[in-house]
Amino acid sequence: MPFIQKGMLDFAGFGMGHPMKTWIVLFRGINVSGTNIVPMAELRALMVDIGYGGAQTYIQSGNLLFSTDHDADMIRADVASAVEGKFGFEPRLMLFSLSDFEAALKANPFAEAAADAKSVHLFFMEKAPVEPDTAQMNSLKAASEGFELLDNIFYLHAPDGIGRSKLAARAERLLGVPATGRNWRSAMKILELAQGL
Repeated sequence: MPFIQKGMLDFAGFGMGHPMKTWIVLFRGINVSGTNIVPMAELRALMVDIGYGGAQTYIQSGNLLFSTDHDADMIRADVASAVEGKFGFEPRLMLFSLSDFEAALKANPFAEAAADAKSVHLFFMEKAPVEPDTAQMNSLKAASEGFELLDNIFYLHAPDGIGRSKLAARAERLLGVPATGRNWRSAMKILELAQGL
């Protein structure tokens, strides 16, 4: 076997494409009110079928994690096509690298409130909103609530409960782009699982 100089092969990516990275795919609006049903065990099996072995999921709201050397565009196309073929609908996906997801959680402006993990919600978006209706957000928010928009993450602190929050109910519409929400506890658990891959 010829001598291979160090650096000639990208061992992380086995010499092909991009280095291996961990990705987090958040599904929007699945397993809600009996529509767009995707059993997580079937989703994991589907990922193996299309070459994303070792995929993990967390709870039924659609949180998928795996490592691959594919880039974001390829991942989004692969997962969307496979889900549509198997379950009959085209999913809306929010895709984050592990480093971007870590940064989003680290930037939480309501970190001191996160002890009550269900009072802090993060709305993840495909891209940063161009013209969010912040005036309407301010008029809808309760006196106890706070919110902040940082790039493509909308942070909402709703200490009286997300179910009662008028702002939470209208957040996606007012942001003007598709978004999917996760409470702080779920977001931290997803991060923990992703870091363990």
